Amino acid sequence: MPTSDVAELSTISAQLDDLARRVEAVGDHYRNSPDSAVTNDVDLAERSLIAARRALARAARALAELS
Repeated sequence: MPTSDVAELSTISAQLDDLARRVEAVGDHYRNSPDSAVTNDVDLAERSLIAARRALARAARALAELS
């Protein structure tokens, strides 16, 4: 079972990477605008997605060690 879970976490991690890039692109549109609140919130969301990806990577490594 852990092997399929590692694969699932890997897939989710890849999706989070894609989402983080997309969110970053949206933030880049507002980086030079007068509405810095948008950029701040989007940057926060990007950092959260990156943190989630890292947490999933740690979980996947832990599961892989169980196999």
